[in-house]
Amino acid sequence: MSEEIKSRIIKAGYKAVEELIKVAEESILNHDLEGDDLSADKLKNAAATKKLAIFDAFKILSRIETEKENLEAIENGTKTDTKQGFAERRSK
Repeated sequence: MSEEIKSRIIKAGYKAVEELIKVAEESILNHDLEGDDLSADKLKNAAATKKLAIFDAFKILSRIETEKENLEAIENGTKTDTKQGFAERRSK
């Protein structure tokens, strides 16, 4: 049951990454509209939003890959044999 839930979460993670990519690809300035005057503060906030979307997408992808490897290890009956603790394995 837990493996099914994790698989669903992985699929949802890929969908979330796609949405974050859409945010990152949106244009900050719309040159088609006349009078589209954005203040420097708004431009800075828009750029920060795009940066956050990109970083979040990479973070989600990294976690998805880790969880996929864990699921495959469970399915194959292999276990990570390491002397490192949980925190050490998860740190990057």
